[in-house]
Amino acid sequence: MTGATPSSRTLRLWYVLMGAGGFLFGLVADRRPFGGDVFAHPLVIYFILVTFGLIALRVVRKQPVPEIIPERAMLLGFAFGLVLFLGGNFIAAHILR
Repeated sequence: MTGATPSSRTLRLWYVLMGAGGFLFGLVADRRPFGGDVFAHPLVIYFILVTFGLIALRVVRKQPVPEIIPERAMLLGFAFGLVLFLGGNFIAAHILR
């Protein structure tokens, strides 16, 4: 890292997007909207979209992603998205039925 610290606004946006995306994908996971294949599971599609989003961020900002979002915050965002995916899936499977 070159000494530049990421802004709290950037980190807040990262966590909100990861959480909201994970929760929304979890809500539709039981319906399997992308097909029945393993690679079409909503959790896999969610993380593929996150990957493409990070690649796009890299291209647009023209600097390495860890300078924008530190590795620890990235891993916490992934974990936060996964937990909220499971929460959304639980709500869709047990409460909304």
